[in-house]
Parts: sequence; C-alpha cells; structure tokens
Amino acid sequence: MGKRKHGFNWKARQQNETKIDRTTEKKIKLELGDKDVSGYDDSNALVLPSEKRSSKPKQGPDAAAVKRLSKKERKRLQKIIEQKEKKNARASLLESLSAVQATTDELKQLSSIAEVQTGKFKRKLLSKTDDGVGPRNAVVGSNRKKHNVDSDLGSGSDSDSSIHTSDMSSDEEEEEEEKTGEIQQDDIENDTGDMGEGKGVKTGKLEVDSGCDEKMSEDLTTKVKDSSVKQTVKKTIEYKPVVNIPVNRKADVQEARLKLPILAEEQIIMETINENNVTIICGETGSGKTTQVPQFLYEAGFAHTGGIIAVTEPRRVAAISMSYRVASEMNLSNQEVSYQIRYEGNVTEKTKIKFMTDGVLLKEVQKDFLLTKYSVVIIDEAHERSVYTDILIGLLSRIVPLRHKKGTPLKLIIMSATLRVEDFTENRRLFKAIPPVVKVDSRQFPVTIHFNKRTPLEGYLNEAYKKVCKIHRMLPSGGILVFVTGQQEVYTLCKKLKNTFPTYSGQKDQSTEKKDQTKKRRKGDKRKDDVLPTINLDNYSVDPIDEEEEREAGNDSDLELLDDMDIEDTVHLSSDEEGQSKQVCTDPLYVLPLFSLLSTEKQAKVFSPPPEGCRLCVVATNVAETSLTIPNIKYVVDTGKVKTKFYDKVTGVSTFKIVWTSKAAANQRAGRAGRVAPGHCYRLYSSAVFNEDFVKFSPAEITRRPVDDLILQMKDMNIEKVINFPYPTPPEIEQIKAAESLLVSLGALAVENVPRPLSRRGKRKPQDSVSRITPLGRAMACFPVSPRYAKMLSLGHQQGLLPYVVAMVAALSVQEVFVEFHKSPTDDKSEFQEKLKYMTQIKRMWAGSNHSLLLGDLMVLLKAVGACEYQGATPEFCEKHGIRYKAMKEIRKLRAQLTNAVNTVIVDANLCVDPKLDPPNDLQAKLLRQIVLAGLADHVAKKCPDPAADADEEAKKLKHAYFCTDLEEPVFIHPLSVLYKQKPEYIVYQYIQETSKVYMKGIIAVEPEWLPIFAPYHCTFSKPLEDPEPSYSRSKGQVMCHMTCTFSRCSWAVPAVELEYPAGLDRYRWFARFLLEGQVVPRLKQYAADLLSTPSTMIKSWAKLQPRTEVLLKALVAKGVDNKQTLLKAWKADPTYLLTEYSQWLPQSKHTDLKDSWPPAT
Repeated sequence: MGKRKHGFNWKARQQNETKIDRTTEKKIKLELGDKDVSGYDDSNALVLPSEKRSSKPKQGPDAAAVKRLSKKERKRLQKIIEQKEKKNARASLLESLSAVQATTDELKQLSSIAEVQTGKFKRKLLSKTDDGVGPRNAVVGSNRKKHNVDSDLGSGSDSDSSIHTSDMSSDEEEEEEEKTGEIQQDDIENDTGDMGEGKGVKTGKLEVDSGCDEKMSEDLTTKVKDSSVKQTVKKTIEYKPVVNIPVNRKADVQEARLKLPILAEEQIIMETINENNVTIICGETGSGKTTQVPQFLYEAGFAHTGGIIAVTEPRRVAAISMSYRVASEMNLSNQEVSYQIRYEGNVTEKTKIKFMTDGVLLKEVQKDFLLTKYSVVIIDEAHERSVYTDILIGLLSRIVPLRHKKGTPLKLIIMSATLRVEDFTENRRLFKAIPPVVKVDSRQFPVTIHFNKRTPLEGYLNEAYKKVCKIHRMLPSGGILVFVTGQQEVYTLCKKLKNTFPTYSGQKDQSTEKKDQTKKRRKGDKRKDDVLPTINLDNYSVDPIDEEEEREAGNDSDLELLDDMDIEDTVHLSSDEEGQSKQVCTDPLYVLPLFSLLSTEKQAKVFSPPPEGCRLCVVATNVAETSLTIPNIKYVVDTGKVKTKFYDKVTGVSTFKIVWTSKAAANQRAGRAGRVAPGHCYRLYSSAVFNEDFVKFSPAEITRRPVDDLILQMKDMNIEKVINFPYPTPPEIEQIKAAESLLVSLGALAVENVPRPLSRRGKRKPQDSVSRITPLGRAMACFPVSPRYAKMLSLGHQQGLLPYVVAMVAALSVQEVFVEFHKSPTDDKSEFQEKLKYMTQIKRMWAGSNHSLLLGDLMVLLKAVGACEYQGATPEFCEKHGIRYKAMKEIRKLRAQLTNAVNTVIVDANLCVDPKLDPPNDLQAKLLRQIVLAGLADHVAKKCPDPAADADEEAKKLKHAYFCTDLEEPVFIHPLSVLYKQKPEYIVYQYIQETSKVYMKGIIAVEPEWLPIFAPYHCTFSKPLEDPEPSYSRSKGQVMCHMTCTFSRCSWAVPAVELEYPAGLDRYRWFARFLLEGQVVPRLKQYAADLLSTPSTMIKSWAKLQPRTEVLLKALVAKGVDNKQTLLKAWKADPTYLLTEYSQWLPQSKHTDLKDSWPPAT
C-alpha cells in the first residue's frame, strides 16, 4: 500500500538535470607522501579528489513560484518601517522645536493648560450619581482603570503641569513598539518552530530582503527586551527618602547593645520590613529581638509618620518589664515608651512605642478595625500560640492589605523564638504571598546536654533535689535553674533546698531543728527494725556495668546519684541525703521561687544579684522558658514535665495533667544555660524517652480551651461565618459548634435560616442556618469577661444588685482567689490540719445562713472581697485569711474596669466601686442565685438518690454523688465547698475539675421551679395545662399558663410552673377572651354583662360558627396584638382599632355610647 501512495519517492522520480562542478578534480592532491608514483597516468583510479564534488539540480520552468506577501503582513512591515523613520527623524524634529521654543520669561507670563482645562473634571462629575458613586461598568479591568484615573485627578494641577511633551510622545511610541515587537516576536518564534527539521511542512519565501528582515527582527527583539527591563525597574524600585531619628544612648548601654546577635542583622531586617508588608523574625530567646526591633523601627522613622509602634506580649509581666527596659536603653521617658495592660497603663499622647498584651490590641481592633493610629504591629512570642495571638494574626492578615490599598501601609512583624513558622508561611488562607523569614542566630554559648540513664516514673521532684545538691557541692560557681510543673512543687522544692543549704548559719530556728532531730530519730528507729539483705559479691562482675552507658549519656557520672536503687527507696533516702549535704557543703544557696501567680515584687527578685557568697537557685515553672531571661544561669535541671490543662471539647470538663513537654520547649529550657558562659543542662530523663515520647511542638492553645468568648467577639465584629476565619491553626469544628450552641442558649446569638441560591437545574438548595448576634449579645461583648458572666452583668440591673454582681463576676473571673493548702512531705501533719480547720471555719462564717448559705461558694467570694476591701486590702489581712494578695489586686482592678463598662452600656446605672459595700440581704441573695442560674444554665447538676443499705459496691459509690447534664459518670461536690454537708437537690457549679475524682467547684444551690424560667432553652415543655386554666397577669400584661417540662437531655422532670402562654393562635384566643371580660382594659368591664355571647366562646372548638369570633380574632392577629403593651401601641397608631369588631359583640343600642368612649384605654 505504501508504494502506491501518491507522491511516493517524488524526489528521486524528478527528471531535472544536474549541474556537476568539476573544478576540484583538476586540483588533485597526491596523498602518497614520498613514495614513487612513476608509471601511472592521470587517469589512475588511485588518484581521488580530497573533497566531495558539489552538484546542484537545475530549476525547471515549472519550479515553485516565490510566495507573495499578504496584505496583513505587508501592512505590518510598512508600519515597522514608518516607526523606524519617525524615530530617526525625532532628533531633527526636536531641534526644529527648540528653535521656536518660548523663553523662560515668556513662559512665566502664560497659564498652564492643566490649570485651564476642566473638561475631564466636568466629565468626571457628570458621570457620578447623587451619592458620589459612578455607574458600574461591566468591562473587565474598568474599575482598576477608573481607580487609576481617580488617583491621577486627585493628584492636583501640579502633577499635570509638570508633564513634558517629549516624554509623553516617547512613552506612547515605546508602548506601540512594545506591542508590535511582541507580535513580531511571536510570529518569528512560530515561523522558526514551523520550519524545524522533520516537520514535513512546505515553506515559502517572503518577498523581502532576508538581510533587512533579520536586522529588523533583531532591532525589534532588543527593543522589546529594553522596554520590559524599563517596565520591571519602574515596578520594583521605589525611591524613598532615608529617615534616621537620632537616639542618645548611654555608653555602657551602647556597648552592651552591640554584643547582641540581632545588631548584625539590622540592615537585613530593615530592608525586609521596608520591602514587605509582613515579615517573620525567628530568633532564640536572648538574641535581643524583643528589645531591639522596636528601636530599629523607631530610628527608621516609623514612629514619626503619624503612627505608633505597637508591640504585643502574651504576658503582662513581659509587657511592663520590656517597656521599662526599652525606655532605659533609648534614654527616653515613660511618656514616649509606654505600656498598656488589662487594668493599668501609662500611655500618653507623646507615646511612640507602646507595649501591650494581645488582648488589649484585640479590644482596639473592635473599636478601630484598621488600627489607624499604628504604623507597625509587632506580635512577640508568637511561638506560644496563645488564643489572642492567633486571632490577632488572622485579623491582621486582612487589615494589612486593606491599609496598603488605602495608601497608609501597616507593617506586620511576627517574632518567634522557635523555628515553628510553617503555620504562618505555609498557610495560604492566612497569607496569600509567603512572608519572608529572617533568622537571627542567638548569642548562645555551647550547652552540654546530660541525659539520665534511667527515667524516674514518679520521683522526678526528688531527683531534681538530688541533682541540685550535687551541682552545688561539686561544680563551679554559676546560677541554677530548675524546671518543675506547678506552684506546689515549687514551694516544696524551695523549702527542701532552703533547709538543706541555709542562706546564713543559724537561720533555722530551734523548733525546726527539734523537728529534724525527731524525724531522724524516727528514721533511725525504723532503719534498726529493717532487716538488711544478704549480698553475695560473687554474683557481680568485677568490671563496672554502666561504663559504656555513662559515655553515651554524656559523661554525667559525677552527678548520678542512687541510679541503681529502687524508686520506693528514694523518698526514704531523701532525709539522709539532706543530712549528708549539710555535713559536706556549708556554702549557702539563695533559693527563689518563680511562677505566674507569684506577686510582681517577688518575681523581680530573680533579676537582682544574689547576696555575696551565695549561689542563685531559681525553682520555676514553664514561665521561665521564653518569657523571662534570668541572668547568670549556668546550670539547668530539667524534669521534662509540664502541667497542662486539658478540656473536653464537647462537655467542657477541664483536667490538669502532668505530661512530657515538647522537644522545642526542652530545647528552650536548655538554652537558658548558655546566656553568659558555656553551661550544662541536666535532663532527668533518658535520650530514648526524649526521642520517642516528646512531641516536636506543643499544640496551639486555641485547640485546648473553649472558644465561646472568641466566637462572641468575632460575631460582634460582624464575622458571621467564623469557620472560614483565617486561623493560623484552626480549632476543631466541635469546638466551634459547642461555642455557638452555648451562645445561642445564653441569648447572645439567634439562629436564622438563609435560603441558598437556585441550582443550575432551577431547584433551590436546602437552607443554611446562620447564627447572628443579638442586641443582648452586643451588650455582652462589651464586658471583658466570659459570656456566662457577661449574661449575669446584663441581668443585674434590678433591686440594687449591680454592685454585688460586678464584685461576684470579678471574683469568678480571677483564678485561685484562695490559697490552696497541700500537704508536702516536709510539713507537720498537726500544723496542716489546724491551718485547714481554721480556713474552713472562716469560709463557713462568711457563708451565713438561709439564702446567703444557699448562694454557697459565691457568697464566700463576695464576703471575702467585701471584707478585704473594708480592711484596705492589706497583705497581712490576705495572708491571715488565706487569700492571695495578687488575686485580690486583680479583682480590685477588674471591678473598676467592669464598673466603667456597665456605666457605658447601661446609661442610668450610675455605678461606682464602693469599698464599704454591705453584704447582700436575704432577698438579694435569692435574686443573685437566680442571676447565677441564668448565666450558668448549662452547669446544672442533680443529686443522685442515696443507695439502699443492702446495695452492692457499685451502687454505694453513688452516695453523695450528682449527675450533670454533660457527663455520663457521676460527679461530686469538692470537700472545701461550704455546701459539702448540705447536699442540695439541684446545684449550679462554676466548673468541673478531674483529680482523684471528678469534682465540682463554685457550688450554688438552686430551686427546680427556677429552671423553666431562667433556663428555658434547656427545657422541653408540655402543652398548657387545662387545670389550672390560663389566666391574665395584670402586672405583666400577658396571658399566663401552667406547663410541665423536662430539663436537658437527661429529661429531669420539673414540676408545673406558671409561664407565659406559648406563641400561637391559641394565645390570641385567650387574650381576646380576657379583653372581652374586661381584665385587660378595666373600662370594658361595664359592657361584659351586655355581650351577645359569653367571652369563653373565643376558646371553644365551635367558635368558628359565630362570625363575630372570627372577625375579632383576625383583627388581633393582623396587628400582632396578644398582650396589653402591643394593644396600647396599636390604639396609639389607630384610635379606631377594634371598634367595629367589638361593636359586633354588643347590641345596637350600645354602639353610640361605645363610639363616644373609644379607645377605652385613654
């Protein structure tokens, strides 16, 4: 088939003559060298030409004709030639124009065309409507062009008058050349692509000189390249004047500042900030980023362009200390470098750098979404991933582009102490363009890590004690930093170390020495009774077993104590070890605690140098990981543990658990030892545990706590679909649903069904339910407390309860108002029992009796706040009554803040903070119980029935137990509650905490008949009862009825209570009956005896048979009149309302009299 194909081997079958070139054959070169070639003539076959002859086929008369140019190609080439000619003639044109150009004196006497011409302004004004907005254009890109035109028009006449004719013409020509050059380049590329080898496509020749064409294409290519280069240069390079604000620092401060690692990266950091709207700076703690980056921005003029440099910190201590530190380094006053935290601040009109907590900035976003008074926002300690930090970053990711569009750019700088920046750089929902990351190497001396060979499962606190003792006895000078999990462990270890290494000889009193001697005697007697085991040395190897393990563990053999002993023996050996330490080492140890609840004065002690001749030892929680840099720390003892609060996303039950920390946090702890000199970190766990059981990073806080307050704040900012918010780490859907369900039950949100658009087939999709904020929700969002407590504040404006509600909410919002007593192994049992008994008696005395006692733990809080304020809130009073002085100071500040907020929301409140507040009376205590129930309606628990005497063990476990609405297992009242012995049937709790049992804290007793009134969302109601039948309440002006209900998903039966009649047609019928009877309007009672039908006809099943009943009912439904208030409103709008309908119920003789007295309410 292939050989019969048309055109097969067409080239060989052509009969064209071939012209052979034989000139090379005449110039034959002999390649035989020196050999004799005699005897051969010119026709010898060995004589061959050295090059191949050239042959060309002759073109016949029927050869292919040259392809002619098309009209389009001809026009295009002619246009290119014309443009070249114009360009060549440009020089002569400019010379001729310059010859006739006006002189400078003449130009001064003339008016600029830009000043005269107003046509474009008139067209602009005519195109706009009355509201200032022009008609919309459907052309793509028209809005962008319109925006450019607006900006050109708004630039003023100066910009127009500065335009030169030569520049305008050259720009237009360059644009035309660029367009035509691109077309020509594309055609050239297409032509070359088509003429490639092996294509099998016939090609022709254009009727243009090839040399001219090549030269022309080269010129066009270079022109396209030049124009593109010019265009990119114009876009990327922005010339800005260099601003330098001088700062007069002290010599010693400048010298210390130059040693910081971040100073070497100042140019890179500032260039990155200037060229990008969002910048991420990653540097270890101690690199100087918190103190130096605000100073870089201040010197670059960011605080002198009408904006303030804002720096957010997750902790109040860091915000205050950093503001004073930066002000001291820059040699400025606190008026220029200020701070603002939740309760206090020193911000003035002169403030240039403002340190604040992230919650303060979030409140400012609600008032001013674009943050117009700030030029830079620095989010510090972003690696901690606090909830407010995540929300702030999400909001700022949208605020920054909006500010950039408005021409007042806002710079966002995110600073992190770890390399966990993937949540910001790889989250395209957060930042569309990947922000640059600047890494700053920390000023870190080498830190040697020492792992334990074995990991203690329980006795890590005792291991930490022994490690500190060994370091203090054997290693050179240098501060020691110990990481433990909580406040109680801090105090326990501090007390043990102070007793072992007293600061001064003779510091311990005689009573303490007697106790120690008594303990030693008891321990000695116990050791005498113990039978020592028999040990055969032949069973052990001569060589040490753990030599290789010690080398792998980092040569920590000099610090390993009692590794081979059982964990149970460590507690018994602690006192002996304590005695050995006192015998061997006489150097004092300056032991200081550090945790977040510690007072500010005591926290500041860790930054001061220790007494002379003493070694500093700081026992701290994880607050010392990144937030604070303690000076002169050389040794770190890391237990590897952290106390974390876990909470159930659905039930909200919180649990504190001691778990392993993350690898990033462990490295942060180790880095504390290398700030001033090479240091050592002693980890009380093995390397295998570190590699296998430690997670890389701790989970973000937003995934570990309720988000109801955040959802309410976001709804208040009109963010309806909070699930689409650009979170750095989004919370789970269960968290958001639980938060929205809680806010709906509190009345802060209302669920609305939004219809979806029609589908392609014309069918309407199912409706979407969207929760929108209510007026009550907007009022609740004004209070800086939890939504539950905000609901209490909203209901407290009655019976003079607001001062008590404010004090109670302030006390509930502060954690751990009372000092919790825990018995440590070093405490005496009798002293601990006496202290606990004394505190219990004080709480019971404050609780009172009757309704005051039933208010429970909240009455104790209220009395504690009142008594402390009455006594001046002195530290002595707080210590005597077991109150945390720092918590009382926070309560006082929060009371003042809530008072101001209440006066703003409720205009006629006129509330003030009364330090001499009297306790609430019995009626007020009852009303406070109801208000607390309205705010904590989802925290109701019911007492389990007591088990029988012959019940099994499982049933006996339910003795004194309660069932709550969200948990399946039973819960119990905490033993320290004042209602622990009363055991009310129904209670409301503040929160549930799981320790050895599941305990409820913050207990208040409530009555079951209050549940349908103050928690209707959680009740399932029956139909209105016929007995007793509905009635009319003159005080409320509404139809009331009795209904039974079941509470929550547990279906607890609640007795019948009187409630407002449910909405529906029946409520109109009952209201019409009471209106006819004269109960709604007393003046209509005189006509009750003359009615043509009894008023009870309105509620009969056969009422439709009488037209007058239907007429009256339709009139009420049309205006929505089902209570007295709406009736009076309808009469005010239309005085003849219901006159015709009511007249049908009276005889004709009464109509005139009725008409004269209508409406009867006036």
